[in-house]
Amino acid sequence: MQLPARADIKPGLKVAIVRKEDQRTGRLTEGVVRDILTSSPHHPHGIKVRLESGEVGRVKSLLLEQA
Repeated sequence: MQLPARADIKPGLKVAIVRKEDQRTGRLTEGVVRDILTSSPHHPHGIKVRLESGEVGRVKSLLLEQA
């Protein structure tokens, strides 16, 4: 699975992340991006972001809003 690049991630976008404490289980947390914390264009484990809820994790996928 191809992880999203930093250029594909924007504040306000809905994403699925893996938080640090969920790395072993791979449990995903959904939320809206507030800040992008990784400065490089790519990262082998996903771009690190802070969600509007305050949770921090690495983006595993972009989610499409249901109309």
